[in-house]
Amino acid sequence: MVVAGGGNNGGGGLAAARHLSNRGANVRVFLARELSQLKEAPVAQLRALEAMGVQIESEPVDIQAELLIDALIGYGLAGAPKERAVEWIRWMNASSAPILSLDVPSGLDVDASRPAGACVSAAATLTLALPKTGMAEPAAREWTGDVYVADISLPAALYKEIGISMEHLFSRSTIVQVI
Repeated sequence: MVVAGGGNNGGGGLAAARHLSNRGANVRVFLARELSQLKEAPVAQLRALEAMGVQIESEPVDIQAELLIDALIGYGLAGAPKERAVEWIRWMNASSAPILSLDVPSGLDVDASRPAGACVSAAATLTLALPKTGMAEPAAREWTGDVYVADISLPAALYKEIGISMEHLFSRSTIVQVI
């Protein structure tokens, strides 16, 4: 199951749903925003999923899943999650399925290393390019679970420019556990 919000994080979750479906997984998408509230990237991904016949729902229902992908709210969280997002966060946390959060667990303020309000409690978090600084703090581990970083092919020169040595991090795999 993929729970997708209306921003770029939601677009990433919808792209994950597309890739999983293409690999034979039985995927269900729960869209937590109205179509009119989606940014351009999630709309494009949603259209592709619809063309593929992937089941898309807009209300949480009681179903079993092997994995729940949290793509509700990403790094752009500003303040505590609002009413509808809180409902989705509570629904995900009540699921018996392990949760994989994309970028950051929905509701986690990674700058403060603590929830801004309601927060997904993930078994693992997959972030892109670099882990967010606050994820390294012990207080954040309760919410992030194991933290993995995925290579998105940023040039080595960019990492060097910001003073980070990344030359061998992805030498053996495009996804690496960092915390």
